[in-house]
Amino acid sequence: MTNHPLKNKNIILGVTGSIASYKSIDLASKLTQLGAKVDTILTDSAQQFINPISFKSITHRQVVTNLFDTDSELAVNHVAMAEAADCIIVAPATANSIAKISHGISSDALGTTILATDAPVIIAPAMDGKMFENPATQENLAILIQRGFFVCGPEFGRMASGLVGLGRLSATQDIIQVASMILGQNSDYSQKKIVITAGGTQEDLDPVRTITNRSSGKMGFAIAEAARDRGANVTLISAPTSLSNPIGINVENIKTAIEMQKSLEIHSLDCDVLIMAAAVGDWRAKSISKTKAKKSDHTNWEIELIKNPDILSSIPNESLIKVGFAAETENLIENAQKKIINKNLNLIIGNDVSRNDIGFNSEDNEVIIINKSGEVENLPKMTKYELAHEILDRVQALLN
Repeated sequence: MTNHPLKNKNIILGVTGSIASYKSIDLASKLTQLGAKVDTILTDSAQQFINPISFKSITHRQVVTNLFDTDSELAVNHVAMAEAADCIIVAPATANSIAKISHGISSDALGTTILATDAPVIIAPAMDGKMFENPATQENLAILIQRGFFVCGPEFGRMASGLVGLGRLSATQDIIQVASMILGQNSDYSQKKIVITAGGTQEDLDPVRTITNRSSGKMGFAIAEAARDRGANVTLISAPTSLSNPIGINVENIKTAIEMQKSLEIHSLDCDVLIMAAAVGDWRAKSISKTKAKKSDHTNWEIELIKNPDILSSIPNESLIKVGFAAETENLIENAQKKIINKNLNLIIGNDVSRNDIGFNSEDNEVIIINKSGEVENLPKMTKYELAHEILDRVQALLN
C-alpha cells in the first residue's frame, strides 16, 4: 500500500509471556503486509507460549530470543537495532514486563532495546483484570505515559482465567491504528483541520421506523483514518453505522440531516477542508408519529415528506476546500458535474452505486474525480483507504 505510514518503517515487535502472545503473530503478519520491516524480540517467558520460527516465517527477518546469542547479529548489536527503529510495539505487554520497562530494568533484549531507543514506544497491556487494576500496575503505566510512551488498551472482555473484565489485548487493527497515527503525525497534513462526514442519515417516521439509505460509512471512515495518518486534526461527523470509532479521531455521532447540518455549521468555522462523504437523506417526514403506527390501524399509510436542506451548498467555501460525493446509478459524469456547480465545490467524487463490487458495503471503490474546471479523472478500482489517500493528494494540491 503505497501511502501507508508504516510502509518501509522499521518496527520492533516485543512479545512478552502472555497467553495472548499468539495474537502477536497476526500483528506481525498485518504489519508486514502493510510494508513494514518487522524485527521481533521474544522474552524468555514469551517463548514458553510461542515459537520464534512463527515470526521468522511471517516477517522473513531475524527474531531475537537471547541478549547474549552470538549467532544473532541483532542480539549482539541491539543498540544499532534500537537506533534504527521507527517504532517499538510491545504486544502483549504483561504486568511484569510493564513493571520492568517503567523502572528501566534491562535484564533482557527487550528492556535493553527500549532503553537504547529514541523511537516512540507503544505498550499494549494484556493480563488478568485484577492485575491490570492493581495500583502497582496503574502506577507503572502512569510512569510510562508521563515519559511519552503510548498505551493502547486493554479491552474489556473474557480472559484466559474465565473472568470478565478489563485486561484483554487490544485488537490488531487498533494497535496498527495507533502506530499509524504516531508515525504519520508530522506528515503533510499536520497543522490542518479536516472535517469529514460519513454514513447514511436517518429520518424518523415513528418511534420504530426510519427513512434511510444503504450507506455503510466505510468511505468516510477510510478518509478520516487516512487524514489522521497524514497528521491532520480530524473531526468525523457520523450518522449511524456498524463501524467502530477510529482511534485518535474526534467523532461526533448524529442521526438526522438537520443534526448533521447543525454540527457542520459549528465544526466548519475553523477547518481547512470539508469532505462530505455522508449519504444525506433528501427527504424527511413532515410530522413524526409519537407512537408506533399499527398495521391494524391503516389500510394505507400515507406519509407526507418535505425536503431536507442542501447542507453542502449552504456552507460557504471562501476559506476552506469543499469536497463532495455523487453516488449515482446512471449518468454519473453529467450528474456529478451539475453537483460541483450547484454546491460550489472544489472537487466532487462520483461513483456508480448500482455496482455490487464497489460502493456502499464493499471494501473497494472505483470513482471519477471532477474539479472546478470540469476536468474528469478516472481512478481504477482500489481499497477505500487507498482511494482516501488519492483524494487527499488532490486536496493537498489545492491547499498548496
